[in-house]
Amino acid sequence: QAIIIWRDELNEGKIFLRDIIDLEATYAGPDAKNNMNPAMIAAPVGADGQAAANGEAAAFKLDVANEDEIKTGVKAVIEKFGKVDILVNNAGITRDGLVMRMKRADWDAVLATNLTGAHLCIQAVVGSMLKQRWGRIVNISSVVGEMGQAGQANYAAAKAGLIGLTMAVARELASRNITVNAVAPGYIETAMTESLAPELKEDLLKAIPLGRIGKESDVASAVCFLASEEAAYITGHVLRVNGGMLMG
Repeated sequence: QAIIIWRDELNEGKIFLRDIIDLEATYAGPDAKNNMNPAMIAAPVGADGQAAANGEAAAFKLDVANEDEIKTGVKAVIEKFGKVDILVNNAGITRDGLVMRMKRADWDAVLATNLTGAHLCIQAVVGSMLKQRWGRIVNISSVVGEMGQAGQANYAAAKAGLIGLTMAVARELASRNITVNAVAPGYIETAMTESLAPELKEDLLKAIPLGRIGKESDVASAVCFLASEEAAYITGHVLRVNGGMLMG
């Protein structure tokens, strides 16, 4: 299987790689020296930083906010691997600010990368999936897209939009054995959450019934499940990985 994983600006796309290696697939990934702003494909690596032993990795430099680069990049992936079986839309940036002060450029940048980018990536790979009548698309949304967050109107709107996109595309592609699902993480231990003030972390923990911030592997396991054959009868679903922060 050939997998594309888009990386976010904090390089958190790498969280899926150690877990997804078990799918024994080939991977398209970003140039490690590419510091381009929006998210890109992430390459699989083991604990030693080397490519997965049971898979093949390749780097393709592109910007998911740029439609032409998406088309060129995905074409290059297909030329190298022959197909795309699984797409993980993990692209995400933040440009936080209260709505009354939010600059139009910050709104547009977040929507372009977090939502429009996912739509364009799906368009670019779906031809390959339709041809083989098999595919897995996993969109990374957020608990913020379901319950909102002050100061993140742009991010919340984009992540909520991803959920609607997931359900619409799932209905379109189901007859071709292509499933489309979303994972909505809550607060996860990342470079971003590590910088939070201790008192804010305490407040977050009080809102999480399981009493802990999630691990990167919690999200990775959810993605791997939805990308596997075990999830063949699941489509249009939002899998919440939030420790019970949002239920229902």
